[in-house]
Amino acid sequence: MGNPTEKTRNYEVDDHPFELRHEVKRLNARLDQIADSLEKSEFKDILENYTDPKKRIITNLMAGISRGLGLSLGTFIVLGILGYIVSLFINVPVIGEYLAEIKKYIDANS
Repeated sequence: MGNPTEKTRNYEVDDHPFELRHEVKRLNARLDQIADSLEKSEFKDILENYTDPKKRIITNLMAGISRGLGLSLGTFIVLGILGYIVSLFINVPVIGEYLAEIKKYIDANS
């Protein structure tokens, strides 16, 4: 972390007291590493994507569609499994009678 690399720029450290020169060099080397990592991460491209309204609208639209579709499918699967589990309880004496009454009520109204 504190080892200066070949890419380390030479900064004026003579302005600092002798005790702090080593620390200043180490911090400058770390700042250079951070600057290089930001360049490698294509930070500029990320900013361009967020400042372009068309790209942002398309990205948000696709995210919304994906969330809606996932929520719908997840709800469908959970309710299907729940319905299957409830259908297993129809033969149970107390619960079965209650579910049979609910089924008669639903059939009468539809």
